[in-house]
Amino acid sequence: MSGGGKSTLLKLLAGLYPAQNGTLEVQGASKPEEIRKNVAMVMQNAMLFPASIQDNITCGHPMSMEVIRQACDAAQLSDWIATLPDGLDTFVGERGGKVSGGQAQRIAIARAIAKDASVVLLDEATSALDSDTSNAVLSALESLTKGKTVVSVSHHPETLVGCGRVCKLVGGQLFNA
Repeated sequence: MSGGGKSTLLKLLAGLYPAQNGTLEVQGASKPEEIRKNVAMVMQNAMLFPASIQDNITCGHPMSMEVIRQACDAAQLSDWIATLPDGLDTFVGERGGKVSGGQAQRIAIARAIAKDASVVLLDEATSALDSDTSNAVLSALESLTKGKTVVSVSHHPETLVGCGRVCKLVGGQLFNA
């Protein structure tokens, strides 16, 4: 379903849009800047900064190399990064123009994993990946998101296997599927 409000709902939950009516609360936070601290988000069209792979994962926040490497392993990036002359310091270009869509999406997934937020929002997070890579990333995400709240939007029911609750968004309203 296109234009049904799925991405808008995720952006509300991420504190990127203000609620027009009522109060939105995520993990006890209601101010957008506080909500954003608790949320990691991977959108279908991964947004990368004109910076290195490492900077795109850390977003300027201090992180150990171990955390960065674990996030890269989980996002199935490590083998590719090992082939790059500048490794994690490789510049991704304006809007990620020097990497493929699948690589950009995996960098965004590594960013979400490294942030270690209590809420993870996934908007077709594996849509640009081949089925083998998608399955490996979904498996890694499953183990890395244990004990966290995960909201995943997908047109592919197989990516929702294992979800505790599946809902359908119809006309701006959520229904149990």
